Formats: sequence, structure tokens, C-alpha cells
Amino acid sequence: MLHVSKTEFSSEDLIQIFNDQFYQQYNTKLVLGGDEPVYLPANSRCSHHQIVFAHGYFSSALHEISHWLVAGEQRRQQLDYGYWYEPDGRDEQRQVEFEKVEVLPQAIEWLLTASCGAHFDVSSDNLSGIVINRLGFKQKVYQKVLTLLDNGVSERTQKLMQALQNAYQTPTLKIDDFAYQGMYQLVD
Repeated sequence: MLHVSKTEFSSEDLIQIFNDQFYQQYNTKLVLGGDEPVYLPANSRCSHHQIVFAHGYFSSALHEISHWLVAGEQRRQQLDYGYWYEPDGRDEQRQVEFEKVEVLPQAIEWLLTASCGAHFDVSSDNLSGIVINRLGFKQKVYQKVLTLLDNGVSERTQKLMQALQNAYQTPTLKIDDFAYQGMYQLVD
């Protein structure tokens, strides 16, 4: 079992933790990438699925993993799970649509980040200059976190949370503890 420092959040450690948990059962590897994250299903050039995260950033890896944890079996057979992605520069309407589909992945990302003992903040992923209600979006993600803690998470999410808690030596997340933590993180 890998034990890592709670003060150093290394993408290499995260790669090892994820691949130890999921490569054999799901034929999926977490992979360091370049500028853009992408999910690549297995094909004739690569026999395993790849969750490619950007720039070696720990938070990018957790975010891309959260999308994989949301995706069902059929979605995991498609490039980028078959979803649309509109890069930075979205107008207000497209930003609202983006945030609707991002609430669940970012809530899972927050749970994973907390399982590591790291700090989380939502990403609106839009620097276009439009006014974004980050606090409103953060509140929606926070409420989804509380719902997930209350109702439970998927088996894959639970498996990874437990592996991260073991590696980073953090306690099991509880609603009360998490809600208290969230109160401070909701302040911009």
C-alpha cells in the first residue's frame, strides 16, 4: 500500500494509486498529457483506455478521473465519453449549460480532493470575460457533495476514495466534518 505525504500532492502518486485500483478490472490507465485533457478508449493503437490529464497537474488528474467515475460503460467506449466540450470563450447561455453538466463531476472531484487532504475549488473553465456567478456554481457543487455523502457514491468512486484515504492517511469523510469544511470554502 502506497503512503504519501499530505503536504506533497504528486500526479505520479495519483497515477500509481489510480492504476493500481482500476487497470486490471477496467483496462484503464491514468496518463500524464500535454495541453488538453482527453479520454481515449482502447483502439488498434492502444489496447487500454486512457484518462489523459493536462500538464501534470494533480487537480487536472482528479478532475479527469471524476469524469471517468461519472461515465457509464457505454460512455467509456467513446472518445471523451461522447460529450461535447466547448473551450474557453463560451457565452452566458453556453456557460449555464456547461455548469449544469459539471456539477456532478466537480462534486466527485471535491470528494476525491478531500480524500487526499488537499484544497478544492470549483472551475468555471471560462476566462472569456463574461460575468460568471462562481459562488452560485460553487453552492450547487457543494449541495451535490452533501447529497453524495448522504446517499452514497458509486462503487468505483468509493473504491478510489478509500484508496486515496489510505495513501494520504486521511479519515473517512463524514457529512458533518465535510459540511464544516465546506463553509469556509464557500467564501470567495
